[in-house]
Amino acid sequence: MTREEFEKLIAEEFPEAVPEQFRDKIQNVAFLTEDEPSQAVRQQEGLARNETLLGLYHGIPATARGDYYGVGSTLPDTITLFQKPIEEIAKERGVDIRQIIRETIWHEVAHHFGYDEKQIRGREQKRDVGK
Repeated sequence: MTREEFEKLIAEEFPEAVPEQFRDKIQNVAFLTEDEPSQAVRQQEGLARNETLLGLYHGIPATARGDYYGVGSTLPDTITLFQKPIEEIAKERGVDIRQIIRETIWHEVAHHFGYDEKQIRGREQKRDVGK
């Protein structure tokens, strides 16, 4: 899949991943696409040789932004989706890549709203039980 096709899927799946009532609350966040996590990101995240990331949120969560957030020049937070690992996990699970993109967007947006990894995993488990 080309990068352009992958990015088009991200744009198409965003509304499916994030409920409408939360979309306008996502402010100053840029969505990026990279092939894979860099060596620096792998080290930062403490990944073992056989581990990877599907996505990564980097920034100041909305819940931690104080009154002075955005005063002056403020770089956007970033949500990066890693194309190759997403394609690989979709193939391994035998699911449509759209599902993995949607789940990854939801996961990283939850970080933007201040949820930590444990809280997100708990909500994902509850969601998956309901399927």
